Amino acid sequence: MSKYKVGLVGAGFMGRMHAEVIGTLDSAELTTVCDIDLERAKSIAGSAAVSASFEDLLNDPALDVLDLCLPTYLHAEFTIRGLEAGKHVICEKPMAMNTEEAKRMIAASEKSGRRLMIAHCIRFWPEYEILTELVQSKRLGKLLSLNLTRYGAFPTWSWEGWLEDENKSGGGALDMHIHDTDYALYLLGEPDDIRSRGTVDAKGASHAFTTMTFGDVVVQAEGGWNLPSSAPFKMAFRAVFERGLANFDGGPLTVYEEGKEPVVPEIARMASKGSGGNISDLGGYYYELAYFYDQLKSGQPQSKLTPESSLSSLATCLEEIRQIKASHAPAVAV
Repeated sequence: MSKYKVGLVGAGFMGRMHAEVIGTLDSAELTTVCDIDLERAKSIAGSAAVSASFEDLLNDPALDVLDLCLPTYLHAEFTIRGLEAGKHVICEKPMAMNTEEAKRMIAASEKSGRRLMIAHCIRFWPEYEILTELVQSKRLGKLLSLNLTRYGAFPTWSWEGWLEDENKSGGGALDMHIHDTDYALYLLGEPDDIRSRGTVDAKGASHAFTTMTFGDVVVQAEGGWNLPSSAPFKMAFRAVFERGLANFDGGPLTVYEEGKEPVVPEIARMASKGSGGNISDLGGYYYELAYFYDQLKSGQPQSKLTPESSLSSLATCLEEIRQIKASHAPAVAV
């Protein structure tokens, strides 16, 4: 097979990013864009066909892969239907609204024999991949502590305002903070302890402050979307090692090693064509999709990003949200 035929479902911000990436890949070809707003679908389709019917994609024998860039509350339903129709599926994060849905997605993948990958892009983001290598190689000694930061203004651009509805998005903690939750688990495994507090508003748990321990390694993660509309988006990390520091905070990633001059690792940039949103280049979006198609073509397992690991990240984030909400619950008189 020269190229996998891809049907992209959802032509919002993430759909535009995925369409750009697919257009750069040698192993995939965007053949159909599906969105209930046909004009929006046409705006990113290029030479691909457009459709307002998901059924059309399910019934198209030429399509090999469904790329789902839909609101979170639709992830489970559309993923399962796609897998049952014999398509491989890559679905945007978070995996689902709850662990029961996520388990049904995994079961559908196993039963159909088709691949499922949840698009946790931070595992593939170049600066974070360098951090992963530093931790695994122990070039700076053992990791002692890690601070992860991701916050910004509320994203007002969602289709029919679905992000404002906690029952459809899970709030800022599930939609945004889960990036760092997922990365921490990917890097260090299952945490020994989780303590989470934060802000709750009409949109749900909107800002999270979480401390996780992995043995004697401490991870502090802050993330959410309740900043003023004029506030900039920020993603950052600070990793302290026995003999150094990796700092990515408002500038290029800089590695400080004891007794040596600071080093700024060279990172290849892939410029976006103007999809908007809060990311200025394709970064992890490119590498995650390239990984999916490379593993699919080679027949090798998706060891870097399994559905089971995405389920674990979802369960952990939901526990964070539970703790945040419990801390706001009124005391019950005895």
